[in-house]
Amino acid sequence: MLRKYSVLLISVAISFTLTACGTNPVTKKKEFQFVSEASEINIGKQNYSPARQSQGGDYVIDPELTAYVQSVGNRLAKVSDRPELPYEFTVLNDSIPNAWAMPGGKIAFNRGLLYELNSEAELAAVLGHEITHAAARHGAKSMERGIFMQGAMIAVGIASQNKNYGNLLVGASQLGAQLATSKYGREAENEADHYGMDYMKKAGYDPSAAVTLQETFVRLSAGRQSNFIEGLFASHPPSPERVAANQVSLTRLGAGGDWGKEIYAQKVGKLKATQPAYKAYDEGVKALGKNDAATALADAKKAIALEPREARFQELLGDIEMQKKHPNEAIPYYAKAIQLQPDYFKPHIQTGVALFNLGRKAEAEPYLKRANELLPTAPGHALLGQIAEERGDIDGALQHYQVASESNSDIGKEAYSHAVKLDLPRNPAKYIQSGAIVDNAGNVFAAVQNDTNVPVGRVQVRVVKYDAQTGRAIGQSQPMIINGVQPGKQNQIAIGERVKTAQEAQLYRVVVEAAELAR
Repeated sequence: MLRKYSVLLISVAISFTLTACGTNPVTKKKEFQFVSEASEINIGKQNYSPARQSQGGDYVIDPELTAYVQSVGNRLAKVSDRPELPYEFTVLNDSIPNAWAMPGGKIAFNRGLLYELNSEAELAAVLGHEITHAAARHGAKSMERGIFMQGAMIAVGIASQNKNYGNLLVGASQLGAQLATSKYGREAENEADHYGMDYMKKAGYDPSAAVTLQETFVRLSAGRQSNFIEGLFASHPPSPERVAANQVSLTRLGAGGDWGKEIYAQKVGKLKATQPAYKAYDEGVKALGKNDAATALADAKKAIALEPREARFQELLGDIEMQKKHPNEAIPYYAKAIQLQPDYFKPHIQTGVALFNLGRKAEAEPYLKRANELLPTAPGHALLGQIAEERGDIDGALQHYQVASESNSDIGKEAYSHAVKLDLPRNPAKYIQSGAIVDNAGNVFAAVQNDTNVPVGRVQVRVVKYDAQTGRAIGQSQPMIINGVQPGKQNQIAIGERVKTAQEAQLYRVVVEAAELAR
C-alpha cells in the first residue's frame, strides 16, 4: 500500500548490532551505540544538502562571511573530542535566528542569528555548542532511540522553515528536514553547553561569552521575541538553570581569552548593512501570504533596490505573479533568480510549475527534474508523473506518483489517487484486502475491503477451500463478482456454503483476481 500519512516511517540504512556497546567520545560514559561512526558520517553527508535546501538555501552573496564562520568552526573542531569528523559549516539564507547540527559534524548557522551576535566569542559559543551535539553523538543517539522503539524505523515529522514547501517534502528530503530541526533533551543541551565552553577555552576564546549569551537569550525568551521563538529557542530553549550551569563551568575554566569584537564587526558588517533589505523581503513574504500582492510588490522592489544580488528577492516577484495567475510574467523573474543562484531548488520548481500551467510541458520537465535533484517535493514528482502518463510511460508515472504520495498534502493525496488508478487494475490485490466471513446463521461470504481513496467498481474474486487435515486445496469456486466498494469500505457476496463454527471459515481463502475502477 502506498504511504500517505502525516507521520511517515522512513527506513534509515544504518549498520548496527543489538549488542553494540561503546564509550561516548565526549562524556566518556558507557552507552549503547547502534549507529556506527561510518553511518553517522554517511547520514550527515546524505542529508546535509536537502536540509539546507529546506531551510532557505545557502547564503552565497558574501562568500567571505561563510569563510569566516568556517574558520571559527574549524578552530573549535580541531580541539574537540572528535577532530577527525568531516566538519562542515554553512551560513543559511534565513532570517530566523537559529543554528543546528546533524550527525557527522554537518553544521549550519542561519544568517538571522549572525545579526544578533556581537563578537567572535559569542559566535564560538554557538558553534562550540553545535560541535558538541555532533561530537557527543546527540543526533545519533536520537536516532538510536527511534531504532530501539520502532525497529530500525524513524518517525519523521516535517518542520521545515521553508513554509511554502514544508509539508510538500518527500523521500530523503523529509529526513534531512527532521534532522535539522530535531529537539534535544535537557541532558544533551546541558552537555552541549558544558563541553562547548571547554572547546572555547581550548581554542583561545573567553568562555564568559557563553554565559553572557545565555543571559541574553533568557531575556529575549522572557520577552517572547517571535523570531527567536520560531528558531533557536524552539530547539535550544534557554533557562536560568542553563545560565547557572554555565557560570559553574566558567568558574572551573576561568575567564580570559579572545572576544574578537572588532573582527566580528568587520566580517559581519556587509551582512548587517543589508539587513533592511531582508526585513523588507520578509515583510513582502508575509504580505503575499495574506494575499496582499500590492504590499508584497512594494516590499520586493525595496529589497531589490537595497541588495540587487539576492536571488530570493527575484523569486518573490515571481511568486507575486504566480499568485496573480500570471505564469508567463513569473518565468523571467525565476530565470533571474536561477542566474543569481543556480543551485537552489525553488526557482527551478516554480519555473516548472509555471511552464506546466502554460501547457509547455516538455519545457517544464527539465526544471522539475533539476528541482527534485536539489530537493524532492510532491509538486515536482506529481507533475513529472502527469507528464510521463501523458506520453504513455505508465511505469515512470507510477514511480513519480508514489513518491509524491509520501507528502501529507492535497497534492500528495491527489498523486496517490493517480497512482491507484494506474496500478489497481494491474495489481488489484495490492489495494484490496480479502477474506471469508461468516454471519450468525453460518453462511460464508467472500468479503473485500477497499484500502484506497478511490471508488472501486467490479471486483472479481475466487474462493479456494482447503482441507482441515492436510492443509491442501480441495476445491475452488467459479469467479464471483462483487459490485461497488467505496474508499475504506467493505462489500461481500455469499459463496453458497454454510459452516457450523467460525473457525471453519478459516478453511476458505478469497483471492482477488481482478478489479475495475468505478465509472
